[in-house]
Amino acid sequence: MLKLYAMFLTLIFLVELVAAIVGFVFRHEIKNSFKNNYGKALKQYNATGDYRSNAVDKIQTTLHCCGVTGYRDWKDTNYYSEKGFPKSCCKLEGCSPQRDADKVNNEGCFIKVMTVIESEMGVVAGISFGVACFQGI
Repeated sequence: MLKLYAMFLTLIFLVELVAAIVGFVFRHEIKNSFKNNYGKALKQYNATGDYRSNAVDKIQTTLHCCGVTGYRDWKDTNYYSEKGFPKSCCKLEGCSPQRDADKVNNEGCFIKVMTVIESEMGVVAGISFGVACFQGI
């Protein structure tokens, strides 16, 4: 029974190790995938409460950003041609930006999301290392 426990613990440790290596090796693909999917979410944005539109609003509101690389990304969307910028792009609470670029955040969300992810990588690595050491005991 003890050997079976040790075997499962080793297997879990190896899976964690492989996941960490794959995450590190494919980090650029992860960035590109996020950028492409965020761009698609902008193009399909409709402000009716679907999960992609909610995610876009949450990211733009929380990080005070607008679009993928900048607010100009919205100009290629159907939502912009109908209603202008979404309220989640506003610099101030409760504004109605419509097509006024002075009222929206200028910086794109991709750079801000990547900055947040990279700043939290130390915490993730530390927790992963702690879990791995705990398993080794």
